[in-house]
Amino acid sequence: MPVFARQPALPKERRRDTVEECVMAKWADRVLRATGKWVLVALALGMALRAGAEEPRYFAIRHARIVPVSGPEIKNGTVVIAKGLIVAVGENVSIPPEAWVIEGKGLRVYPGFINALSDLGLGPPAPAGPGGGGGGAGRGQPQQAQQVSRGPEDRPASTPWTDAADELKVDDKRIETWRDGGFTSALAAPMTGIFPGQGAVINLAGDRPSAMVVSAPNALLITLQPARGFANFPDSLMGVIAYVRQVFLDANWYNQAEPVYRSHPQGLERPTYDRTEVVVNDTLVSGRPVLLPGNTAQEMHRALLIADRLGAHTIIYGGQQAYEDADELAAAKVPVLVNLKWPERERDADPEAEEPLRVLRLRDRAPSAPAALQKAGVKFAFYLEGTGVPKDALKNAKKAIDAGLPADAALRAFTLSAAEILGVGDRLGSIEPGKIANLVVTDGDAFNEKTKVKMTFVDGRRYEVHEPGRPTAPPTVKLTGKWKISLTSPQGPEEATADLSMATDGTLSGSLTGVSGSTLGSVGTVSISEGWVSGSQFSFTLSLTLEGSPTDVTFSGTLEGEQMKGTASGGGMSVDFTGTRAGGTAPAGSAGQEVE
Repeated sequence: MPVFARQPALPKERRRDTVEECVMAKWADRVLRATGKWVLVALALGMALRAGAEEPRYFAIRHARIVPVSGPEIKNGTVVIAKGLIVAVGENVSIPPEAWVIEGKGLRVYPGFINALSDLGLGPPAPAGPGGGGGGAGRGQPQQAQQVSRGPEDRPASTPWTDAADELKVDDKRIETWRDGGFTSALAAPMTGIFPGQGAVINLAGDRPSAMVVSAPNALLITLQPARGFANFPDSLMGVIAYVRQVFLDANWYNQAEPVYRSHPQGLERPTYDRTEVVVNDTLVSGRPVLLPGNTAQEMHRALLIADRLGAHTIIYGGQQAYEDADELAAAKVPVLVNLKWPERERDADPEAEEPLRVLRLRDRAPSAPAALQKAGVKFAFYLEGTGVPKDALKNAKKAIDAGLPADAALRAFTLSAAEILGVGDRLGSIEPGKIANLVVTDGDAFNEKTKVKMTFVDGRRYEVHEPGRPTAPPTVKLTGKWKISLTSPQGPEEATADLSMATDGTLSGSLTGVSGSTLGSVGTVSISEGWVSGSQFSFTLSLTLEGSPTDVTFSGTLEGEQMKGTASGGGMSVDFTGTRAGGTAPAGSAGQEVE
């Protein structure tokens, strides 16, 4: 554990607090001497003062291995933080007397990692109606009756005015999960609809939404998802592309017509107000990036063609088949956000079913895409699609390293490259004086699966990572395999499939896929964030959306033969569950087979 040493002097604001404490102490002395209970109340007063005192805003991490990313590593260096900013970094750095000193021997200090595309901090989206004249329902807005959209003028599935910065929820449990995994920032963006809204770069800490925002609005997201519902426009990919082009044409027309009318309104027909056009035009004029999807080589080629016609500053997200398209991306000078959720076989797929060669090739070669981008000189960053957890992102980045990506390039994709692509490289992404003090402190290499995050700093505030307690007894049962989980929630019966993998030390990982029920039936596949097996007992935790808010739910219980039973608890509720192994026996060669 790091050693903390407080320097003698106090910062100015704490000196003021000390004066107030002295006044309180004198008052207490008079009262206590009169009552004859000086000692007891003095102790109580001291405890109250200590409880009310905030941690200082001045820190120094010394004798640590510093990895600035923007420059060479410093093997025995010091980082000084003051009021949320990095003020000094190097080997021979003076530590100010007011700093709280952290002994970093044996530790590494990295810039805080960045998840380059996510919905962290955002609640579940409300369905977006077509809404004439740029109307419709977005996140945080009252849901409107579903309407049929018949053309681009109805603005189907379009809420580009929705700004993630206005929809943040500080109680999103995933924020702490990702922060404990070393991620201190993210691009948060709404995800539902053709024009879901505008993303915001946020820090993953803060007591109010406004304290989390680093840059907003930051980027306009486009998904190319066809509209749902019978007879809705657009109901095909070709229709969606045509609609997107039409919106940008309309925005360009608005950019020309509105200033003319504003200057000489008499005798001119006024332009119709359409907030979709207003927001898209503002994006084009300001030069903010437009995020376009492109995962396969064909999709990325299509995204480049769309970007050329739109005339917008474009970022492509997906990028898993970039090993075939890297040169074209380099020629276009378009950055790429690479999705680290590598393709894999459907968990419930027929094991005997044949798969197309293109599917097998993509699954095999996707982790080599970042190396191809790096070799071609394409700037790229990493994100993790869906409900994954930080360790999934780092583990899958290690697969990219194993496929030929240099480790320093992988680290840069999580830090400085991500910040530069998102337009905040002057504030985030490296350890340099003047930048926001977002740091992650580990006990080893960031891509070593045994490395643990010891603490993070977000906006210069320290957050210790508390490892969940777990029994030390070795496992005596085998949990590796697929399990059918059944439980009864207040809303009725629920079913799910758990795909578990147990290491020889009892560490439990895997995922849970909802099958039926009002809660589990809609969660999709969720990764386990923490899990263990000890003796015949087990526990695993994942984040589910309960009553519209992400909530950590812990499944804990015991295994007897091929039957598990226990309790699922979270969000102030607790229900019993049972589970049976699919197929009835533990799979041969599983990690659990090594348990005697």
